[in-house]
Amino acid sequence: MNIDWVREYCLSLPHTTEKVQWVDDLVFKVGGKMFAVVVLEPAKVWLSFKCTPEEFGELTDLPGVIPAPYMARAQWVALQTPNALPPAEIKRLLRQSYDLVFAKLTKRTQAALLRQPQRKKKSSVGKR
Repeated sequence: MNIDWVREYCLSLPHTTEKVQWVDDLVFKVGGKMFAVVVLEPAKVWLSFKCTPEEFGELTDLPGVIPAPYMARAQWVALQTPNALPPAEIKRLLRQSYDLVFAKLTKRTQAALLRQPQRKKKSSVGKR
């Protein structure tokens, strides 16, 4: 599990964009809204993403998973290390984060994204 794996998976989701923000954070967005952030330099957290209110409490009870700094009020969690959760669980949670953010986009933005042709992407994510 590494940054390249997270990047490849996030970019495999439809209409995802990436941008380096805040100096050393790689931010993944859909419709201009963040759904995941991976830190490019060593820091207190490694990966942050949105989750459901129900899972927020469950996840933050696990070792290595904390409320995301600055984003916990919006139900974001942060993994302190790449091995805080199994890869399959991280993949599921990243997809869920994407879906939660997409669902909150305006209907107009959702429709505009769905009208855009999606470029073909090769992905080897999950073929660890």
